Amino acid sequence: MSKDNLEYLFKNLEGQFDVETPNNGHEARFLEKLNALENTKTIVQKDSKSYWKPLLAVAASIALIISISFGVQAKEQPKDLASVSPEMAETQQFFTNAIAFEVNKLKAEQTQETKTIINDALKRLNELEKEYDNLKISLQESGEDQLVIYAMITNFQNRIDILKTTLQYIEDQKELKQNNYETTI
Repeated sequence: MSKDNLEYLFKNLEGQFDVETPNNGHEARFLEKLNALENTKTIVQKDSKSYWKPLLAVAASIALIISISFGVQAKEQPKDLASVSPEMAETQQFFTNAIAFEVNKLKAEQTQETKTIINDALKRLNELEKEYDNLKISLQESGEDQLVIYAMITNFQNRIDILKTTLQYIEDQKELKQNNYETTI
């Protein structure tokens, strides 16, 4: 704003400003209220801090205990066949890959007619997987007992046998259906 505009503004507002002096002791009363307000803020702030500090300390302690317990539990995973020796690790890898391959073949054969037999086979595989989990615990408890290792290998073989038997049954059913179709033509 230019100087002329300011002068014009003040001339127009002349007589409208509050120029009365406050009562005696106004400044002292104002400072008392201000100091009282600051004291209550300080007390409230101190009280709120004093409640939160112990609670935060307890929460931090609980979080630390939980994280340590999860770390310990993660280390206590049961041993599997691969933990016994490098040869057993290769054996486990072979069986795992073979089972995955056979499961994929089985799922590729799923139709409305084969759905029941495939679901039954997958259910039996899940039962054998649970049994294998129990064998892992037994392996850890027994200190790598040869009988437990043999049972683990047999478990893998049983799973593959179930898959192959199911696939063979499906193939036989397809051939039977094909032969019946050809003889009716």
